[in-house]
Amino acid sequence: MRRIVWTFLFLGFLPGALRAETGQGGEALSWLEKIAAAAHQLNYSGTYVYQYGNRVETSRITHYVDGTGEREKLEALDGPPRELIRNNREVLCYLPEDNTVTVERHSARKFFPAILPERAGALGAYYTIKLGGHERVTGHECQVVLLEPKDAFRYGHKLLADVATGLLLKASQFNEKNELVDQFAFTQIDIGGPIDESRLKPNPSWKKLTWRTDPVVAGKADENDSNWVVSDLPPGFHKIMEMKRKLPGRKTPVEHMVYSDGLVAVSVFVEPIVGKRHLAEGFSSQGVINVYSRPIFGHQVTVLGEVPAATVMQIANSVSRKPR
Repeated sequence: MRRIVWTFLFLGFLPGALRAETGQGGEALSWLEKIAAAAHQLNYSGTYVYQYGNRVETSRITHYVDGTGEREKLEALDGPPRELIRNNREVLCYLPEDNTVTVERHSARKFFPAILPERAGALGAYYTIKLGGHERVTGHECQVVLLEPKDAFRYGHKLLADVATGLLLKASQFNEKNELVDQFAFTQIDIGGPIDESRLKPNPSWKKLTWRTDPVVAGKADENDSNWVVSDLPPGFHKIMEMKRKLPGRKTPVEHMVYSDGLVAVSVFVEPIVGKRHLAEGFSSQGVINVYSRPIFGHQVTVLGEVPAATVMQIANSVSRKPR
């Protein structure tokens, strides 16, 4: 179970509930679209922290835009050394402790601060979008935008965007009890201006790592691609990606499907039950991730994500083998 949890791809990071203070309607939606665009259209570099539970992780990001599209480097500053290098939708993940470089050719991953979908306005079907007041982050005056869930299948979010550029500088996520689930926040940020392209290159000492290409089926995954189907998805969730993964300690590949409402993602893992390996069953929580597992037709279904328990349970209980 732990290996599956750490393999989970977070396709959408974001934050919190709270009450709106001022502003409504079209202005709030315009701000949401401005935030979505700024993360892809601006040059920026800085350091941010990711807080969840009692843990804090620090990362450094460099984002560069030119006529060929987007390039980005994300470096973990805590724990084991690792880097992500993104060239548009190709992502290289450097893991020196494992002596590997994984390659995702058509990645759909989202990284802070680019956590909103391109069509951010579509979120209004499942979240009430409101403006809050102004707050400050790293010396920048920020506009507060609130996304309050319209049902019990998603958390609330609080976004703080730089007033001058629209770049998201802080994002907090809150559960139904208005408790903080997790939070991203820049502690230092430079927005705009030139960026030396050498800052986007991987650590030169990692050139001898072993390369491995992940067999990712990306883009708009078709339900016909899988032997399994989720018959009762929560409103707004749809399959965005599907792949087969060879997990450490597993002889048989695990089928991995990702469902999203455009803001958050839920992973569904289906793996054959082999031998007498102990299987997890029922609901559990690992940090900020809710998990629900159950056996079905000689397979283990595991559903997990930064979503309420009701979401992972409904999805897991509606997974079935596709009729032949």
